[in-house]
Amino acid sequence: MISALIFLTLSVLWIILGTTYLKLHPFLTLLSASIFLAIGIGIPLEEIGPIIGKGFAKTFQSIGLLIIYGTIIGVILEKSYATQTIAQKLLKSLSVLPVPFIVSFIGYIVSIPVFCDSAFVILNSLNKSLSKKTKTPLIALTVALSTGLYAPHVLIPPTPGPLAAAANLELENIFLLVLVGGFISFILILVGAFYANYLSKTNPYVNIEEKNSKIYSSQEDLKKIGLPSFRKAISPILIPIFLMATGTLFPFSKEYSLLNFITQPVNALMIGMFFSFSLLSNRKLNIISKLIEEGIRNAAPILIITGMGGTLGLIIQQLPISSYVDKIMISPQFGIIIPFVISAALKTAQGSSTVAIITTSSIIFPLLPMLEMESEMGKVWAIMSLGVGSMTVSHANDSYFWIVSQMGGLDIKTAYKTHTFATFLQGLSGLALILSGYNIWKMIV
Repeated sequence: MISALIFLTLSVLWIILGTTYLKLHPFLTLLSASIFLAIGIGIPLEEIGPIIGKGFAKTFQSIGLLIIYGTIIGVILEKSYATQTIAQKLLKSLSVLPVPFIVSFIGYIVSIPVFCDSAFVILNSLNKSLSKKTKTPLIALTVALSTGLYAPHVLIPPTPGPLAAAANLELENIFLLVLVGGFISFILILVGAFYANYLSKTNPYVNIEEKNSKIYSSQEDLKKIGLPSFRKAISPILIPIFLMATGTLFPFSKEYSLLNFITQPVNALMIGMFFSFSLLSNRKLNIISKLIEEGIRNAAPILIITGMGGTLGLIIQQLPISSYVDKIMISPQFGIIIPFVISAALKTAQGSSTVAIITTSSIIFPLLPMLEMESEMGKVWAIMSLGVGSMTVSHANDSYFWIVSQMGGLDIKTAYKTHTFATFLQGLSGLALILSGYNIWKMIV
C-alpha cells in the first residue's frame, strides 16, 4: 500500500508540474499520469485501456450533456444580450454590495438544490457579463462563483453528499442538519467572497472580447431590437434550476414518469436550452444551428479534459485508501478533527467530494461512540467536519476544478493559485469554525 501511495503522490505532482511549469496540455498530463499510476499500482497492461475508456465515458455520461446544454444556453444568453439585462437588474437590486459578494450570494442560493458543476455552467455567462458591466476582473468573479457554489454543495441537504452521510450515520433530524449546514456554509461563502474581493483589487481588469460575439450587424440594430425583459432573460437559467430543485426537494415526483423526466438535471437543462431560443429575434433554423454549433465547440475542450480527469479518478479508486486510513486511525482525543482529516485525504487523492463524504461517513460510523458523537447533534457535527474536509482541496483530479478553470477562463497555474487556494482557505476556515462550535457545544452539554 505504501508503494501505491508513492505512485499516487508522484502522479499528482506530475499533473501539477506538467500543466504549470512544462505548459503541457491538461489532456496529455492527465492521460500520462493515469497510465503511470495504473502501471505503478499493478493494474495489468491489457486492462489499462478499457479502464481509461470506462473512466472517460463515465464522466461524459454524468456531466457531458450538462456541459453541452449549458454552453449553448450561455452562447444564446450572451448573443441575445440577455446577460446584459440580468446584470443590470442584479446590480440595481444589490448595488450596495461589492460585485464578488453579489456573485457569492447567488452561488449560495443556487447550489443548495443544484450540483455545483451544473450551476457553474449555468451561471458562467452571467459572470462574464457582470465582469464587463462593472469592469471587475473576471478572475475575481470566477472564484466568487466557484466558492459560493462549493460550500452549500457539501454541507446542506438536499444535495446528495450530506444526505448520504446522514443515512450512513443514521441521523434522523435532517432539519437540524439543514440549519447547521446552512449557517456554516454561509460563513464559508463569505470567506470565498472576501478572498475574491481581494483578487478584484489586486488584478487588472481585462476586457475579454470573443470572436463573433454578436448576432446583430450593428449597435443601431440592437437599439431597434432592444434588450429582452428580465423575466424572459432569466427564464433559461431559472427554469432548469426550478425543475432540478423540484426533483430534489419533492421525492414523490419520481413516482410520475413525466415529472421524473423533466426534473432530471440533464433534461431540465435541455428544457432551459429550448427556452433560450425564444430570446432570439431571428429564430431561423440556420441561426439557431450556428449558435448550437458554437456552443458545442466551446464545450469540446472542457469535455475532453474533464473526461480524462474522470479516468484518473477511476484508477485512483482502485486503491484501498479507506481501509488504509482505517488502519492508521488517530487517537480519539482528536475527536472532531478525525472526520475532517479522513475526508480531506480522500478528496485530495481521488477528486470527488461526494465520494469522499460517502466513504468517510461509512468509515467513522462505528467510531461515533468512541468519538462521543453518537447523539443527533454529535452526528451533525461529524457531517459538518467531513463535509468541510471534502472541499479541501479542489485540484487537477476534480472535475469541478476543470469546469471552473476552463469555463472561467483561468489558465492552469492561475487556477491553482486562486480556485484551489480558495478551497484551501474555505477548508481551514471551516475546520476552525467547526472546532469552535463543537467545543462550545461540548461545554454546554
